[in-house]
Amino acid sequence: MNKISGSMDTKEDGCDSPISHPGTSGNTRVRKTHITTHLNNLPTNPSSSASVFTPINLVLLSLFAFLVYLRLKPAAPPTLPRAPPATVFRTFTPPALFPYNGLNNMPVYLAVRGRVFDVTAGRNFYGPGGPYANFAGRDASRGLACGSFDEDMLTKDLDGPLDTLEDLDAEKMEALRGWEERFEEKYLVVGKLVPVGHPEAEEKA
Repeated sequence: MNKISGSMDTKEDGCDSPISHPGTSGNTRVRKTHITTHLNNLPTNPSSSASVFTPINLVLLSLFAFLVYLRLKPAAPPTLPRAPPATVFRTFTPPALFPYNGLNNMPVYLAVRGRVFDVTAGRNFYGPGGPYANFAGRDASRGLACGSFDEDMLTKDLDGPLDTLEDLDAEKMEALRGWEERFEEKYLVVGKLVPVGHPEAEEKA
């Protein structure tokens, strides 16, 4: 009887502290604590969205959108150069050619062996104040052949016959042909030169 009583006393004394089985309630309590701590450390959605839309990201996004726009923007149609004004081929006499000397906003023409060239593009050379200004509006054939830009190379009488260049030797004529080829490469032929009284003459300034 005493043994049984002692056993009962021991059981009654241990009623103040609950008996826990290994691997059950103790481990469950630890798991709950760990899960609660982990959930508390997770970022919330508002703060995550705010971290995406930072000023730097917005600038980069805007730059990317602008580059895409430039890439996809249709190219502007090419601009064609304006065509030069049409030039009518005409027949000049020395008096009709004379006003085309670059003065009063006139174009610059000169004649070489009966052909009239528009040398306005070379106004700095053949226009007023240029080194070859004496040839503007005149027959420049003899001056070019002789390599002289003096007025003595020009025909004095505009109403007289054209200079035939018959007195020039082969060397000077070869030099003249060289000049003529340069003019053909650079300038437009706008007419031909004939003497006053010629059937094809057009007395137009």
